[in-house]
Amino acid sequence: MATIDLIVLGMLKKKSMSAYDIQKLVEYRNISKWVKISTPSIYKKVLQLEEKGLISSHTEKDGKMPEKAVYTLTDAGNEEFEKLMLAISCKPVNIFLDFNAVIVNLDSMPKENQKEYLDHIENNIKVLKDYLKENMALKENTSDIPAAGMAVLHQQFLLVQAIEEWIAAFRKELG
Repeated sequence: MATIDLIVLGMLKKKSMSAYDIQKLVEYRNISKWVKISTPSIYKKVLQLEEKGLISSHTEKDGKMPEKAVYTLTDAGNEEFEKLMLAISCKPVNIFLDFNAVIVNLDSMPKENQKEYLDHIENNIKVLKDYLKENMALKENTSDIPAAGMAVLHQQFLLVQAIEEWIAAFRKELG
């Protein structure tokens, strides 16, 4: 998947690190909240990128810790990074929201079920909104969070607010 490639290559463009460090950075930046990326996919992706010659590895040992492979972006990896940046930035923007599959089928259900399903979606949106608020508050004045990272958090928060407004309007239509 090109998106995972871009994330991994982009992290390695900034500094060399192990697959574990990449995975921890993905967790810390909450990247999996806005891009489908999992821990196993990161480890698998690092191996694939190395096989393609886009990254290289060397082994490091830190004190009593076990040896670990540390990955570095190659010249070919840098070229691929730039190619992916251009390709993905030129693609049409799609917003996939799994709950829309429920929304388009609501009219197939009795009114009480429709309201129940909408309640579930609304509750999940509220949980996401609370999470984003907390995350933004924690990271707002942290120097190691890039402005672009905060912009994504704000983007997600605005989307959640728009979905909340839409749900309220949709509830009125349902009656």
